[in-house]
Amino acid sequence: MHDTRLVRQELEEQARAWGADCVAVADTVRLQGLETEPADLLHGYQRAVSMAVHLADGIMDPITDGPTPLYSSHYQRVNALLDDIAIRATGLLQSHGAKALPIPASQILCEERYYSYISHKAVAIAAGLGWQGKSLLLVTPQYGPRVRLVTVLTDMALPADEPSKNRCGTCTFCADACPSGAIKNVNTDLHYATRNEAIDLDACVKQLKRFGELEHINPYLCGVCVAACPWGRKKAKRCSWVAE
Repeated sequence: MHDTRLVRQELEEQARAWGADCVAVADTVRLQGLETEPADLLHGYQRAVSMAVHLADGIMDPITDGPTPLYSSHYQRVNALLDDIAIRATGLLQSHGAKALPIPASQILCEERYYSYISHKAVAIAAGLGWQGKSLLLVTPQYGPRVRLVTVLTDMALPADEPSKNRCGTCTFCADACPSGAIKNVNTDLHYATRNEAIDLDACVKQLKRFGELEHINPYLCGVCVAACPWGRKKAKRCSWVAE
């Protein structure tokens, strides 16, 4: 019988050594009702390990009205790193007798509805890595939304974390910065019932497609709301009304 507390500790330590900046665990009971592909993806898995890599501030800070070629390249490299971390984490869990399933960091299965195997953001929110901001992005207290995510499902009952309180408050930075005006500046306690509750998805996608026509920019990249969020900047740059 493996001590799940020790396995979790080892997993966190190794994930950080492999390049992860944040690691948390969600009880998959909190994910019931979440759309997945296939529909029974979570069957047999008690936990979802959420891991994040902090995007480089030197790349994010200059983004004001659209993605840069540096951001496009960095985005790809961080996704590749996350996939590598997930595969290594899967191997570690398997070495302790667990079943584990790594979910790709960034793979769109349907370009009409823009969904994948599971929402990494939903898993991260359930695991308490942060809260869902008005931009729909995960906002972490350490790095704001300047993170990329990956998920590993496992049948090992690792100690699970609790969700975090939403701390966006009255902040409007992401809504004000959005080049398509898609962010509706609507708050939520935990997560939105639908995407359209928070953003005009059609307007967002149209803007992403326009950016995708630019030279050296990969499809579906923007980064403006990511860069604008005060939680992702140094504390000295935050406004006093952003809840601490």
